[in-house]
Amino acid sequence: MNRKVGRRDAPAGNASIREDVIMLVTFSCPVYANITMFGDVAVRLLKLMGHSGTVPGALLADDVPAALARLEAAVAANEQLPEPEDSGQGEDDEPPVSLSHRALPVIELLKSAAKAKCDVMWDKNN
Repeated sequence: MNRKVGRRDAPAGNASIREDVIMLVTFSCPVYANITMFGDVAVRLLKLMGHSGTVPGALLADDVPAALARLEAAVAANEQLPEPEDSGQGEDDEPPVSLSHRALPVIELLKSAAKAKCDVMWDKNN
């Protein structure tokens, strides 16, 4: 019998559910309201902050200012890129949300955490 070692078989009833897919991620710190966003967006923002993108995770208070600076720089650089061509969206389709709009709540959380010198944590909500 040939089986891959380390892989966990999904139960028959849950064959379409994958454990490695992060649906929602919540960012938290003691001085700001929790922020919940889609997992793919959260991981992208974490990577822009210089983090590995691992969920759950945390930033120590001393590391928050540097992560904030990296995220703000990445957002500013992204705003300099040209807008993508219209992809043939119909009238009922919503326009895409820019990276700066998606990052704004996390940037505000990081600013508050840096000012109060507190840790920032994130975890998945699957």
